[in-house]
Amino acid sequence: MERDNIILSAEQLSIGYSNKKESAAIADSINITLSQGKLIALIGANGIGKSTLLRTLTGIQQPLKGTVLLKGKKVNDYNAKELAQTLGIVLTESLPPSNLTVFELVALGRQPYTNWLGTLSPEDIQQVNKAIQLTQIEYLIHKRHFEISDGQLQKVLIARALAQDTPLIILDEPTTHLDLLHKVNLLRLLKRLTSETGKCILYSTHDLDLALQLSDEMVVMTPDSVTQDTPKNLITNKVFDKLFNDENISFDVQKGGFVIK
Repeated sequence: MERDNIILSAEQLSIGYSNKKESAAIADSINITLSQGKLIALIGANGIGKSTLLRTLTGIQQPLKGTVLLKGKKVNDYNAKELAQTLGIVLTESLPPSNLTVFELVALGRQPYTNWLGTLSPEDIQQVNKAIQLTQIEYLIHKRHFEISDGQLQKVLIARALAQDTPLIILDEPTTHLDLLHKVNLLRLLKRLTSETGKCILYSTHDLDLALQLSDEMVVMTPDSVTQDTPKNLITNKVFDKLFNDENISFDVQKGGFVIK
């Protein structure tokens, strides 16, 4: 893997929680790399620590040990403006009450670049329109954000992250609350965006079968390890056999999916 293509790397990372008296590690010895033009799925059982890993990679939470490098610089050494120009985050939290239109919501992605008045320059407007076109939400721009569906809102939030124009976008459970059709459409959109923009997109998900089919790489969290590889290699190396601590759920190599005994 060419070092020039690596946007973020985690080296010997230990994640968890600490206070003055003690620290509790959720996962240790994590080594992952996020590279240009890749769609990467983060999967694992409930409570395994996916959200904690995402918070640590994005600098929201301090690692217990190890280093997270973003474009060769420690993520916690960035100031807020620099970080917002390098890393886009789409969380599952509800939007605060407001009367913003879809266009205005996408335009919020330009905040790291606007002046103190928040005035959009011609370049800002160009980036906003480009993000709207890439996500194909032109027909929504005049609607209020509370007037659109969950699937449409996910596309709008992705457009906001695209308008932010960062090399890396991280999404926490973007397909939650979507039906199968909208899940497939959203992941296909993410896949297309990585190939068209060269950005890296890391997303956490419970939709394992879709992640296997549509992701370039996967980061698999099990109770024993965190493994990053292509779906094909992960299947070959039987990594998915350790995903659930339940003898009634197993991964069928021939079918390329999980089966219940």
